[in-house]
Amino acid sequence: MDGKKAEYLSLSKELTEKIKYDINYKPSGEIRRDKEHDRATLWRPAFVRDVEKILHSPYYNRYCDKTQVFSLYKNDDLTRRSLHVQIVSRIARNIGRILGLDLDLIEAISLGHDIGHTPFGHAGEKFLSEIYHSQTGRYFCHNVHSVRVLDKIFGYNISLQTLDGILCHNGEVELDKYKPGSLASFDEFDKTVEKCYTEKDFSSSLTPSTLEGCVVRICDIIAYIGKDRQDAVRAKIIPDDDIFAAGLLGKFNAVIINNMIVNIIENSYGKDYIKIDKEIFDELSKGKSENYSYIYQSSAVADINQKIISPMFTKLYFKLLSDLKSGIKNTLIYKQHIDFVNKNRKYYGAGDYLDTPPDDIVTDFIASMTDDYFVDIFQHYFPKEKTIEYKPYF
Repeated sequence: MDGKKAEYLSLSKELTEKIKYDINYKPSGEIRRDKEHDRATLWRPAFVRDVEKILHSPYYNRYCDKTQVFSLYKNDDLTRRSLHVQIVSRIARNIGRILGLDLDLIEAISLGHDIGHTPFGHAGEKFLSEIYHSQTGRYFCHNVHSVRVLDKIFGYNISLQTLDGILCHNGEVELDKYKPGSLASFDEFDKTVEKCYTEKDFSSSLTPSTLEGCVVRICDIIAYIGKDRQDAVRAKIIPDDDIFAAGLLGKFNAVIINNMIVNIIENSYGKDYIKIDKEIFDELSKGKSENYSYIYQSSAVADINQKIISPMFTKLYFKLLSDLKSGIKNTLIYKQHIDFVNKNRKYYGAGDYLDTPPDDIVTDFIASMTDDYFVDIFQHYFPKEKTIEYKPYF
């Protein structure tokens, strides 16, 4: 071993020019905070670099044990966020390919859109936001936190186009037409992000600034509306999905996905917007309402969230905050969060994460947790509390 550092190889200039000609190469026009780094190459175009940064993020691994809807179930057939983001990506790329969009940008937005999501689904997001707001006067939103993970906590120099799509992906609010806005500078983007923290529900009013982001936003809904029904049957929340209304959209997952894709392509091809016709849109909205009635607001789901998970969030938040303010370095928030973040962010020239406000550090830590880790750390700190009971396989 000669101790020399390996260098990154590059294609020859001659072959590069030939490939550019053969594939009719066009620059993607990405915007980055640091323009001198992460320059696109033929084999790693701009948004491919974003995809790979997200895939290799230490928090991407944690998708595999973050609840989509059903918490505290021992059931490997229930959807976790790792599968959800892949389904979003697949559906969105099916549409994007026909519409002539950038499939790499679609993939980057899709795979990154929930990377800041809390454990225990939207219930966990709600509980964490309530505590964070009571402490700071600011709001927590998972889409905003996904931007924070990729742009601030680790500082990956992700493109503005990808971050904008992630910020504006709100899958809880459906529209019949998505017309991209102007793509702002990072200065304007940062102001928008700040408004999401200080103005309640501001992030739900945002529309992506690219067609790719618009496609991902509607596909977020397409990906979960039928899948959550399948999961509800597996979790024995509902007897079967025959309870849902039939119509042109359909009530089963495969039919919903197919019919939404077809309708979007029919109404969007050759246009500068993404459109759903009125009949399908009305059925989509009705289908979401039925999901709320039969699944999300059912006693089986709501009781677990309110009676078990909500009190855990409050106790754990203030225990972690106390440990952080104590300055004792062998506590878990130092060893398993602050040290972990500092080790991973040092490659991107970021400063000491410990300079972050305490409530933000605690919120970052809890949001980064998987469901099982959250339960384990809670039981570590509160061993005399009632044991958390999972719904068993058998």
